[in-house]
Amino acid sequence: MTNNQSGLPPHGVAKDQIILFDGVCKLCNGWSRFIIRCDTHKKFKLCAVQSEEGQAILKWFGYPTDYFETMLLIQGNRALEKSDSFLAVVSQLPFPWKILVVFKVFPRAFRDWFYDRIALNRYRMFGKYEMCILASPDHDERFL
Repeated sequence: MTNNQSGLPPHGVAKDQIILFDGVCKLCNGWSRFIIRCDTHKKFKLCAVQSEEGQAILKWFGYPTDYFETMLLIQGNRALEKSDSFLAVVSQLPFPWKILVVFKVFPRAFRDWFYDRIALNRYRMFGKYEMCILASPDHDERFL
């Protein structure tokens, strides 16, 4: 989904790729820790959708601000969602994670159906925190 507005979303910098994730989801927090560990070139910044910055970005792109069913990857003024966002992220990680791009051979409808099965059941399968987990001081520069 993209917005017809010109320019960049709020808090966005032209070269930044921002991963918006559900800050209370245990699976999503695990994903953000994985990105911090594997993204050695620091290509991505992370942002919880519940944060002020996350809410502003969601509004700019026209996504709901009270219900979160997908991780978003913001690249300039476009937003990738669901399996497209996941594959775009892993394609920029080092080996062996990069090989997960092989799943792009499947039609997007199938990939998104599979993505939705996990995303829509993530709290039941993995649990959730009562509040967003804060970034540790040594990872502050990785978060908006």
